[in-house]
Order: sequence, then C-alpha cells, then structure tokens
Amino acid sequence: MHTGQAKSVGGRDGQVTSNDNILNLELTLPKSLGGRAREGATNPEQLFAAGYAACFGGAVGFHLRADKLTADEIAVDATVDMFLNDEKLPTLAVTMRVNLPGLTQEQAETIVAKAHETCPYSRATRGNIDVAITVTTNPA
Repeated sequence: MHTGQAKSVGGRDGQVTSNDNILNLELTLPKSLGGRAREGATNPEQLFAAGYAACFGGAVGFHLRADKLTADEIAVDATVDMFLNDEKLPTLAVTMRVNLPGLTQEQAETIVAKAHETCPYSRATRGNIDVAITVTTNPA
C-alpha cells in the first residue's frame, strides 16, 4: 500500500532525513537523558508521538466516515514517555488524548475504540508498550 523511508545519521544527536528529503530534521538528546538539547532539534520520542497521533487521527476519520458520523474536528494529542522498566531497560509508554467535538461521549468512545483496534501504530504497539487513551468531546 505504501512505504515510508528515513535515514538517521548520528543517532539521537544527529539528523534524520526521509528518502524524498521532505523530512530533514536535526536530532538532539534531551537534557533529561543527559544530552545537550540543541535548540531547534527534535528527538525520537517526539517523532514517534507525531506519527502515532497522525496515524490514529486517520483511523478515527476512517471510522467516522464508515459510521456516517461527523466530528467538528479530530484532535489527537500523543505523549510518549521513556522510563526504566523493572529490568532497568529503557521502555516507552504512550498517553493519547482524543477530542471529537460534535459527537456524544458514547459515540466518540465507540469511534476511538474502533480506531485503536485498526490503527497500524496501535496494532504494532499492542502488548509491547502501555497505551492509555482519554476521549473527550469538548468544543474547540
């Protein structure tokens, strides 16, 4: 269906570029991980959060259309936390806040549950990292 490609040079304190050069970002190790946190640079956790939020929003839109529902906006705010697990290994956890104004709370929760079942990121992370989702229907 689709292939995305990116190359990283220099790891967490280097650069990442996509094969079409549309994505061309400087990376930096955050100060919380002992890095220098260069201004204007991002990190893998932010990139993962952005990708997951966008993909999940796409899955929400798919299920809205399939159920013939319309939300005023699809807003997905993803947070990726890195922490040490019980074995002292770096581990990720995701918290997502999905806001679907224009729907009832029940409609929004049903759509988000369907999206969580079908989103490729959700399927890839299932059983591997904790993903907590909060659903709201607050007007923008």
